[in-house]
Amino acid sequence: MPENLTGILRLHLGEQLAASVSTAIPTGTPRRVHGRVSLPGKATAVIGMRRAGKTMFLHQLRHDRLASGVPQERLPYINFEDERLAGMAARHLALLVEEYYRRYPAFRGRQLVTWCLDEIQQVPGWERFVRRLLDTEKVEIFLSGSSAVLLSREVATSMRGRGWEVVIHPFGFEEFLRHHGTPVPKNIKASSPAERSAMEHALLRYIELGGFPEAQGLEVADRFELLRRYVDVAMLRDVMERHGVNHVAALTWLVRHLLGSPAGLFSVEKFYARLKSQGMAVARDTLHALVHHIEDCFLIRTLWMEATSERQRMVNPRKVYPVDPGLIPVYDQSGRANRGHALETLVRVELERRRMEVTYVKTADGLEVDFLARQPGKPPMLIQVAAELDDPSVREREVRALLTAHEHHPQAAMHLITLTPEILADIPAGIAVQPAWQWLLGSA
Repeated sequence: MPENLTGILRLHLGEQLAASVSTAIPTGTPRRVHGRVSLPGKATAVIGMRRAGKTMFLHQLRHDRLASGVPQERLPYINFEDERLAGMAARHLALLVEEYYRRYPAFRGRQLVTWCLDEIQQVPGWERFVRRLLDTEKVEIFLSGSSAVLLSREVATSMRGRGWEVVIHPFGFEEFLRHHGTPVPKNIKASSPAERSAMEHALLRYIELGGFPEAQGLEVADRFELLRRYVDVAMLRDVMERHGVNHVAALTWLVRHLLGSPAGLFSVEKFYARLKSQGMAVARDTLHALVHHIEDCFLIRTLWMEATSERQRMVNPRKVYPVDPGLIPVYDQSGRANRGHALETLVRVELERRRMEVTYVKTADGLEVDFLARQPGKPPMLIQVAAELDDPSVREREVRALLTAHEHHPQAAMHLITLTPEILADIPAGIAVQPAWQWLLGSA
């Protein structure tokens, strides 16, 4: 480390500051976030799957404030992944603040400055700096970085109650439409036949392509290779390196199984037996930990069964979903990826995007309802997802599951989401049948 590191860092920080307030703010497809993005006195940590668009969301926040009249000089953006800032420690972060106010002394203590600090985890001890900045300056702070470090529970712990969390997922359906320039119907519930056909076509494309921004418009082979690399990097950086995992083969098998079995029931015990039959020695506790790590880095989302006791919940298998439907055909082992499972995956992630608490329901007679979704201040929802319902026996089973579950959750509204609502008839009163595209564009 050179002796004049402080001077070098001051120079490069100054260069980044100058560029961030003088060059055009990068643009991208605006992201929709449900709920509050920030709270006074708290730093907002923007977290989510790698390459889902966290950095672009920081620039979107800057755009929004610029449009509201905030001058760009009060919207500094620093990317700590810049190789010229290698070697920074927490004590050097004070240089950033002093350099900024040296350039804009009139703002100090008088004007709110919005700091966007990208890849902040590159600087050890950044948490203390952020807390001090919140306490001593008139600022709002947005942080983004690798999900290997900026996990929600760790932000809460390290920030000691001074952190707020925003999760950025791959594109939702509405974002997918805007990204591709497809007009969203002004009146979703009273759309024209032409609009309905356009939405149904777009939804099938969304199910196929998924929502990762960089994957849009790529040829199939290129898209698959890109998504495989996303998964490989997440396994390497967010699981193996971060947690010191050395069961590489078990981790690889597990990830491929989970991503290739969307909406499937998963039991560590059964997977452990499967590995054992293949001669692969790995402890059950290790598998439990690996599933936890894989979910932490947003590769999968899991779902517990609705239960009256913690023991009952733990002894029943979880349902597992990829974070994006575009991953399903990449890892599908059957060669016949199920459209219904992909649609269920979309709904699962959309419920999380809407910040709802979700479980699945198993009735006493063995029927299953895909989701029981709750949100404070609103009635719960029982949601059944089925891509096609042209088979009368399938329709009868899905409806009977909803009605049976409703007996135990009488306050819950019943929803049946499908790609083909036009074929449904004689659905019992109280069940709201919705086209999948319409539900995805609506608000919970």
